[in-house]
Amino acid sequence: MNSPPQVSLRLAELVDAPAMLQVIHDAFAHRRHVDPPPAALSDTVEDIEQALREGHGVCAVVDTEIVACVLVDIHGPVATLRRVSVVPGAAGGGLARALAEAAGDLAATLGARRVELLTRREFPELLAWWERHGFDVVREDADGFILGRDLPVILEVPTAEAMQALGGRLAGVLRAGDVLVVDGELGAGKTTLAKGLGAGLGIAGPVISPTFVISRVHRSLTDGPHLVHVDAYRLGDAAELSDIDLDASLEESVTYIEWGQGKAEWLAEDRLEVEIWRSTDPAADGRTVRLTGIGRRWAGALETMREQP
Repeated sequence: MNSPPQVSLRLAELVDAPAMLQVIHDAFAHRRHVDPPPAALSDTVEDIEQALREGHGVCAVVDTEIVACVLVDIHGPVATLRRVSVVPGAAGGGLARALAEAAGDLAATLGARRVELLTRREFPELLAWWERHGFDVVREDADGFILGRDLPVILEVPTAEAMQALGGRLAGVLRAGDVLVVDGELGAGKTTLAKGLGAGLGIAGPVISPTFVISRVHRSLTDGPHLVHVDAYRLGDAAELSDIDLDASLEESVTYIEWGQGKAEWLAEDRLEVEIWRSTDPAADGRTVRLTGIGRRWAGALETMREQP
């Protein structure tokens, strides 16, 4: 059986302009006809080169071939995504979402706090797709709708103690009904973050990984929300997670689900997605934490988290 092709994401360079133009033309030409036609179909190599000089770009590459790309313009706190393009043969494989996330991470590291893009009225399915991925309509434009969302908060966490402290800070922005979908490899620090979260929420008892019991409820010692701590590692899919009946306690608790990516998103349209990565330096013990608020609940809610303590 052949393995699926390996896709890598990287920053675009000037020399990529001709290949990016071809991807953009192929992607936009594959859409149904609209009048007037998309401006992207009139782009030239010089247009793409100028966009890269004045802004940035992200490419998805299979082997050495660019199969998807996006242009990123940053003006003050707002990043604008343009020409989000995936070649027709690679569509439907999650590349558009991966591109948008990579472009958002790039913009966040460059100081932007929000990301916006335009969808035309003639493509309601694209509007719905972006809304499913956390974007909301910000305003109407002559050509369609401007969609936007807050950019993720990306933090460098050097030690386990700092991870617990981060959990304590995060507790300060949480309220009853919040759902946190947490992902990261074994030993990344998911439970360490939960310990700090529990301390910040003022819950009773120590927070330990609920690997074998799947779900553990920690009662609040104050008037704050309880903490429901879930470890979905041993669960196969969302259906198995639904058997735990978490929705019965959602409104009165903060629900923290380790290994929840791909299993727990159905619990709440408004949720906080947390991803934790180890340092790429084998000699370092640091972690990178990415906080992504999905839905209106999180609009502006993470601003206090953007600064390193």
